[in-house]
Amino acid sequence: MLARTPPPPYYAVVFCSVRSPDDAEGYTAAAERMMELAAAQPGYLGVDSARETVGITVSYWQNLEAIAAWRAHAEHTEVRRRGRERWYSAFELRVARVERAYSFGAQAPGAP
Repeated sequence: MLARTPPPPYYAVVFCSVRSPDDAEGYTAAAERMMELAAAQPGYLGVDSARETVGITVSYWQNLEAIAAWRAHAEHTEVRRRGRERWYSAFELRVARVERAYSFGAQAPGAP
């Protein structure tokens, strides 16, 4: 299902990654925990994620302060460290302000 976000403006954190060849140990559990933990943070709005050769996770936030608080969260900080050491061979993180949003289809946010 696609993330259900409020009307803009809000922020998107775009995390694109390439996994390491030997990344299996603990990755799935850590990724699931981060999704659960992020969803409990003040200012969290939702997430969209896909994984093929390149993984792309986009999380949505009310404001930059909420993003900074999530980045500073102790458990999230530890998982980021493990990601750099073990799970990812490369990644890019981008923060963007969403000015407009449109949707279409039965799975789109706000669809009946």
